[in-house]
Amino acid sequence: METVFFIAILIMSVVIHEVAHGFVAEYYGDNTARKAGRLTLNPIKHLDMFGSILLPLMLVLFKSPFLIGWAKPVPVNPYNLIDRKWGSFWVSFAGVLCNFFLAIFFGLILRFVMGAGYFTEAYFIVSSIVLVNLGLGLFNLIPVPPLDGSKILFALLPESATPFIEFMEKYSIALLLFFLFFLLDYLFPVMKFLYFVITGMNFS
Repeated sequence: METVFFIAILIMSVVIHEVAHGFVAEYYGDNTARKAGRLTLNPIKHLDMFGSILLPLMLVLFKSPFLIGWAKPVPVNPYNLIDRKWGSFWVSFAGVLCNFFLAIFFGLILRFVMGAGYFTEAYFIVSSIVLVNLGLGLFNLIPVPPLDGSKILFALLPESATPFIEFMEKYSIALLLFFLFFLLDYLFPVMKFLYFVITGMNFS
């Protein structure tokens, strides 16, 4: 049952993440996501079978300390953005900020309203929301394509960095796999620290 709750929380968190991209893109003049029917919290419109269900399920079953996943990217046309540089920056940053906002909001509920002695089921759900959204926020900040962190970084780089951007995009799959296999666990202490700062509690 805990696995089902965890994956359900992850799915809704990645859906909110993607919808945030779409709304900010629309604010900057690109309504591609709305035309595609993707500005909705209906998870069916956003689910990616591997990234939203199979991968999280495998990570939970293998007791991974870090849970990640993704939904189908909300379509954004950067050429429609009023301010292409900062529009691209904020569109990319929107999903990450949304995840951190959810983590902080529910973390403060955990800290000031609930507690470790609260109803077990409610504590588990709220704690899981904090953990999942911290994990998503941190993971997506990694500056490797196609993660949001790369788009945030690329939006800030000068035009002279084009060869570097092309290199990152060309070898994105290899770089992402390298990170997943060799560096992912290094995010866990950061997530654990942020969880303590927000909630005042430790988790094992």
